[in-house]
Amino acid sequence: MTPLADRMRPRTLDDILGQDHLVGGGAPFRRALESGRLRSCVLWGPPGTGKTTIARCLAAAANLRFVQLSAVLSGTKDLREVIDAIPPLDPRGTLIFVDEIHRWNKAQQDALLPHVESGRIVLVGATTENPGFHLIPALRSRTELLILERIGKEDLVRLLTRALADTELGARGPAEEGLLHAIAAASDGDARRALGLLERLVDRGALTLVALRALGVAVFHDRDGDAHYDVVSAFIKSMRGSDPNAAVYWMARMLEGGEDPVFVARRMVIFAAEDIGNADPRALELAVAAMDGSARIGMPEARLLLGQAVTYLATAPKSNAAYNAINAALAEVRATGALPVPLHLRNAPTGLAKELGHGAAYRYPHDYPDHIARQQYLPDELVGKVYYEPVDAGAEKTIRERLAWWERKLRERGE
Repeated sequence: MTPLADRMRPRTLDDILGQDHLVGGGAPFRRALESGRLRSCVLWGPPGTGKTTIARCLAAAANLRFVQLSAVLSGTKDLREVIDAIPPLDPRGTLIFVDEIHRWNKAQQDALLPHVESGRIVLVGATTENPGFHLIPALRSRTELLILERIGKEDLVRLLTRALADTELGARGPAEEGLLHAIAAASDGDARRALGLLERLVDRGALTLVALRALGVAVFHDRDGDAHYDVVSAFIKSMRGSDPNAAVYWMARMLEGGEDPVFVARRMVIFAAEDIGNADPRALELAVAAMDGSARIGMPEARLLLGQAVTYLATAPKSNAAYNAINAALAEVRATGALPVPLHLRNAPTGLAKELGHGAAYRYPHDYPDHIARQQYLPDELVGKVYYEPVDAGAEKTIRERLAWWERKLRERGE
């Protein structure tokens, strides 16, 4: 039997749920389509948001022949055969839909250009990956980018309700109260996934919450594509924003979706150095310990180490002063090259080196009060440069105060 997701596929743009910003009444793209202006376009969005369905509905609305190619299974030869099969005097025109267009290489994408430019075809590409990384600039410049959003829970519930109510195409009801909302919540904005879960429950003859839990439904997390990096970005930005609740939630999303706990811990090690630094030196120690421990014991116990680490990092005082310092110093080195080391700082392992003055004027700080001595440490060309500026927070506030205290002491001594 045809899967429920295919049986419930919308036939017209008005039947599409969750993409009103594109195909809803009054949307700019919809108005352009209704005025007879359908340009080649690329549909970018997560799985199950209706890319194939929209392509089919666009062809129907514009009265175009619909031809579908899969970039996974097809190549330049298949595209050429499709182009050659277009009737030369066909008044309808042809819409070629290339699913997963990001999988085509540069040569294959180049093969589309002359036909898009001539208007012989209307190209509709579909991708789950960022077109800026995966589509060639020439193709991007000749197509309109349409961004699809994950379908909201209420729209998914409407879709599931529609499926249960459609005696010809849909499933069989009734469903236990709260079941459709639970399916929608577990589907992560993916209509195909939502209908697939409903169909599995129908096949088992139990439209109940207990039956849904028995399916072992897990939170969706894409470990390879853009969705992966979006969740990682939210995780890091929540820690940086000192929100432990959001940070632990995004971490839970990754772990529940099967993410490697060591990967999660590595992100926290980097975060501890970049965003906390010397404001709380213990943060880096804790993050490294969590990473080592996660590698040793694995899941599910590693979640305990990661939970402790993420809540500590999110609530620690923040400073990116050390991060800024190393970046500024690296930029200086690249700009000014290998400047000579001042003579008094040079090593003097031989008699000749000493005769040349290496280390001769060096002032040993421990021979001076407070273990500090005024002398030049930077190359001559960089005297006065400042790379590290501690913030007035956490342990770095103490560092800032210590630097200021040293400077006062040196001035009091007339240095």
